[in-house]
Amino acid sequence: MGLKKTAQKTTSQKTTSQECAAKVMETIPLVMRAIRADMRAQGSTTLSVPQFRTLAFLDRNPGASLSDLAEHLGVTRATASATVERLVQRAYVHRNDHPQERRRIVLKLTEAGNHHLQQAREQTRTHIADLLKHLSEKQILQIEEGLILLKEVFEEAFQEREPDDPNLPHIL
Repeated sequence: MGLKKTAQKTTSQKTTSQECAAKVMETIPLVMRAIRADMRAQGSTTLSVPQFRTLAFLDRNPGASLSDLAEHLGVTRATASATVERLVQRAYVHRNDHPQERRRIVLKLTEAGNHHLQQAREQTRTHIADLLKHLSEKQILQIEEGLILLKEVFEEAFQEREPDDPNLPHIL
């Protein structure tokens, strides 16, 4: 009888995790569309979404290569190179040759690039906060707790895999 209850619990958990996964896949794209729409509507930031994602990636991965960036963006190296070129022209990104590998390019944010990224992030945070301000403190806490848990789940999943694993999901 204990085995039957365990099997029922496992089936129930799978159903719940499946339903939760469906909600995540339904919600994250909606949130990202809202963020992208907000960024396009902001007159004060002149970054495209791929440029914003490039700056954010380089903020998290200073010294990344062009290939690393292209993989993160889900684009070709040529497309990533064009995006970087526009950011270099605006003095938001430094592009240097790798000291040991001639063919490799090292990318880093400039001070201006970091400032612009932080400004764009703050504007987006303000917009999201405006969307959430009608919620109760309890609802905001529930969202925050859920997001913390979701982040922990994905961070753990990424730590268990090799960084160059082709099966890693590219969410943002």
